[in-house]
Amino acid sequence: MGYYILRRLLQVIPVFFGATLLIYFMVFAMPGDPILALFGDRTPNPALLEQIREQYHLNDPFIVQYFYYITGVLQGDFGISFSGQPVNDILVRAIPVTLRLAVMAIAIELALAIIIGTVSALRKGGVFDNVSLVIALLFVAVPVFVLAFIAQYFLAIQFGWFRATVGGQNNWGDLWLPALVLGFSLYATSMRLTRASVIDTLNQDWVRTAYSKGLPRRRVIPVHVLRNSLIPVITNSATNFGVLMVGATVTEGIFNIPGVGGTLYQATIRQEGPTVVSFVTVFVVFYVLINLVVDLLYGLLDPRIRYAK
Repeated sequence: MGYYILRRLLQVIPVFFGATLLIYFMVFAMPGDPILALFGDRTPNPALLEQIREQYHLNDPFIVQYFYYITGVLQGDFGISFSGQPVNDILVRAIPVTLRLAVMAIAIELALAIIIGTVSALRKGGVFDNVSLVIALLFVAVPVFVLAFIAQYFLAIQFGWFRATVGGQNNWGDLWLPALVLGFSLYATSMRLTRASVIDTLNQDWVRTAYSKGLPRRRVIPVHVLRNSLIPVITNSATNFGVLMVGATVTEGIFNIPGVGGTLYQATIRQEGPTVVSFVTVFVVFYVLINLVVDLLYGLLDPRIRYAK
């Protein structure tokens, strides 16, 4: 196990440098002059323009710029954005907000998917199963921005159960409505995966053996069936978590959430390379670590899985 974890952590190194180099090059290759864009319609002093370019090493070749950037990152300094803000401060402001939103959304998704998917599988072909599948298809078909506007209008404006927008006060309680929107928009796929996996597990010989030994249903379903059916669901939810962390831009925009999505969008528009690459750098490491945790969960869910050297 220790060797496996070490090997996976070492895999982060080439992924880290490869992803940051690629994203930095893509930002570097974007047309236009980001420094001129800062001044809008005004014509800046050429001396001031040159000074700012020197400050951000924009006159240096691409590989030299990347070297300056990656050296700072390895020292814990993500640089300064073109608007003059330390990128570290931008990361500290945006990432915790999106992290809270993603955790809440995934928790809602998993709870709904496991409960409804398991009951649907146990009552395959029944009324509950058919109704849950239709509802799942409905959530798959409805775009998230439509679901967000419906939830915002009825649950926040009409009934007053939630705040319509989040804004600067973005603690756990303020994020319930957007988390519900994201959770319901994501749960359909996980629910169908749970249902299909549970149905497949119920047909295994070792489940019939457990029943033949006289084990009660309340023991067989959660321990023998559900535990061995969650691997595809956990994999799908981990992918969804990574996607949400990169930024649920539409949902964050509708509910005025100052998270990663909106920050990345604005940074891309302004061609702020240090900000864009810094977010990507953090999430490359974050995403690899999530995949490592998921791989380790496989061994806990299914004891037949072993991490060989």
